[in-house]
Amino acid sequence: MTHHRIDPAEVSYEAFRASGPGGQNVNKVATAVRLRLDVRGSTSLPEAVKARLLRLAGSRAGRDGVLRIEARRHRTQEANRRDALARLHQLIDAAWRPPKKRKPTRPSEAAKRRRLEEKRRRSRAKDLRRRAAEAE
Repeated sequence: MTHHRIDPAEVSYEAFRASGPGGQNVNKVATAVRLRLDVRGSTSLPEAVKARLLRLAGSRAGRDGVLRIEARRHRTQEANRRDALARLHQLIDAAWRPPKKRKPTRPSEAAKRRRLEEKRRRSRAKDLRRRAAEAE
């Protein structure tokens, strides 16, 4: 569902060393990738999508409106770069869809009756406990 295009010039990548297993390689090669997209400054996205994207991104987006995605699942920088980009596209796809409007609903008469009956039953059980404790 990719009906949008992000200008590749708006996305920047930075490679860094990943933590975790990887043998001697892990100490020498910067295979992890940090993708950055300035959402607020983007000209590829409509304002409504930008707002939803920042909300969906949560802690991945800073106060400055820059979205950061770190990818370190794979052993090669190229695979991590593809992974970060794929995750960015998933987020954008989700942000592109407007949220569904909530339709207010009401509990049925039967549901109200059941709730009140259950309240009465609980109240009686607690009353009986109280009286038993006073009798001792």
